[in-house]
Amino acid sequence: MDTPFWKSFRDQMPVARKWAYFDHASVSPLSQRVHVALAKWLMEATQEGNTVWSDWKRRVEHARDVGARLLGADRGEIALVNNTTWGISAVAEGFPWKSGENVVLLDNEFPSNQYPWLNLRSRGVEIRRIPTDQGRLSLSRLREACDSGTRIVALSWVGFSSGYRVDPGEVAELVHRQGALFLMDAIQGLGAFPLDVHATGIDFLAADGHKWLLGPEGAGYLYIRREHLDLLRPIGVGWNSVRHAHDFAHIELDMRDSAERYEGGSQNMAGFIGLAASVEHLLEIGPARIAERILFISEEACRRLREIGANIVSCRDEQHASGIVSFDLPRQDPVALRQNALNRGVALSARNGHLRISPHFYNDDSDIDRLIEVLREAA
Repeated sequence: MDTPFWKSFRDQMPVARKWAYFDHASVSPLSQRVHVALAKWLMEATQEGNTVWSDWKRRVEHARDVGARLLGADRGEIALVNNTTWGISAVAEGFPWKSGENVVLLDNEFPSNQYPWLNLRSRGVEIRRIPTDQGRLSLSRLREACDSGTRIVALSWVGFSSGYRVDPGEVAELVHRQGALFLMDAIQGLGAFPLDVHATGIDFLAADGHKWLLGPEGAGYLYIRREHLDLLRPIGVGWNSVRHAHDFAHIELDMRDSAERYEGGSQNMAGFIGLAASVEHLLEIGPARIAERILFISEEACRRLREIGANIVSCRDEQHASGIVSFDLPRQDPVALRQNALNRGVALSARNGHLRISPHFYNDDSDIDRLIEVLREAA
């Protein structure tokens, strides 16, 4: 009998030998393939110096190629950025704002998708934060919050605390009907669910790779739909932003005709080499299969949690469920429960007053058994 795809991948996750790891919505462990890629870079950096720089650059560009495939984008629409915050800030600071215009977002967005917009108040931009009901998006409230002055709607694909997953195409269509552009913070969905940015109509997207993409911290993606490339004023401009990037004696502000113009200067080469290795691996498995498995294993965890009296806070209907599950145990302190679980080899988080688990597709029943045992004993 063939080994299930998720089991084969689990065998490539050294963390699974020690931990029941349910914290991928925070920082994910790395696979053996990523370990090999990073170890190779480290050995070369130690023994060869920059004599192999051109090969590193080739491997970094592979991160752009596989990222474009993952997103359904053209490679020229992909910028390699340090983190989600930087990607969102590039759009927020680069957009040609006029005083009195506004941005619409949810009140429960992660800080990375709030502070770059709040920072625009000094430029006369109004920030409209829509209240949510247990993290759930109301499309009617979103529609009502937009008017003729709305330029950008910035929402997370998956809520970091609630786990509520929006339909990107549905949101993009609504936003465009209001005459605005849609920016999606994709960090809690990219790697867990399939996405085609062209088909869905997303205008901008930012995501770091250290969560569901199983990559190192400090390496992520910024997607800018090509038709908007000249709309934004590039920030952080440097030698790598221009067409003649490696001709250091030629000083002319001749921007690249791709999203690379937003990359500025030297890159986190090790991080992007590791990210490329992980995204390539996930693409080999297939985003649709990964999503199906994540939803299955997270729903199984919900079933087992309910059996011990847990209250599942996250929305679990088929359209909006994700790999993030927030829950409560009656009369229990989530921070203390988390620490006890960590002491027992079970990794999870406490967010916004709830416990939060976020299993990836390689987690299995034995991990859930360990989770339930620790929580039952604490209760």
